[in-house]
Amino acid sequence: MTKFTKELVDDYAEKLLIGLTEEENDLVLGEFNIIDRNMDLINKIPNISEVEPMTHCLDDFEYELRSDEKEESIPIEELLQNCKAYEGREIEVPKVVGGAE
Repeated sequence: MTKFTKELVDDYAEKLLIGLTEEENDLVLGEFNIIDRNMDLINKIPNISEVEPMTHCLDDFEYELRSDEKEESIPIEELLQNCKAYEGREIEVPKVVGGAE
C-alpha cells in the first residue's frame, strides 16, 4: 500500500479544488498516518480475512419499521401565505451563489 506523503496530500487537495496551507497539510498527513497505523494493526489480527462481514455491530440487533400512514397535509395556499414573494406555486428565494445582484 502506498504511504501518504506531503506531495500526495497536496495532489489530492489540488484535485479536490481545495487549497491547503502548510499547517493544514501537516494536520491531514498526521491524520492519514494514524489511519495507516490502525489499518496495519487490524491487518495483523490472526485470521481476519476469515471473519464474515456484519451488517450491524450487535448480533441480536432487531428493528421494526413503522407502517406508512397517509396524513393530511397543510394546503399549499396556506403555506404560501408565509412567503414574502411567490408566483403561482413557485417561491422566490435569495440568491446564495455568485453574490448579490
